[in-house]
Amino acid sequence: MSDVNDLVERYVAVWNEPDPQLRRKAIAALWTEDGAHYTPSMTAVGYDAIEERIAKAYEQWVRTSGFVFRYRHNADSHHDGVKFNWEMVPAAGGPVASVGFDFLVLAADGRIRLDYQFIES
Repeated sequence: MSDVNDLVERYVAVWNEPDPQLRRKAIAALWTEDGAHYTPSMTAVGYDAIEERIAKAYEQWVRTSGFVFRYRHNADSHHDGVKFNWEMVPAAGGPVASVGFDFLVLAADGRIRLDYQFIES
């Protein structure tokens, strides 16, 4: 389970990463080249699209609105699937503003092939 927790910690950290070069490097380490990130309203396939998706979320929620994303430490996995929750909270402290759920399908090398994201609240 420690490998899964490490993966999820790195996944959540990329959404908080201010440096575009470090963010791009982290994306390549986390996703396969043809990896996909899905939400109910959008699809991002490949490094460029995933990078654009994460950069927009960073600009809107972290840099502009002052939130941070953090892992809820509840990952569970079997076979090539991983599920976990994350939350968005004010960086300066305060109540949880949003909770999300992600289900990841991993490739044989342990990187993300498919990422299904749901907003729970």
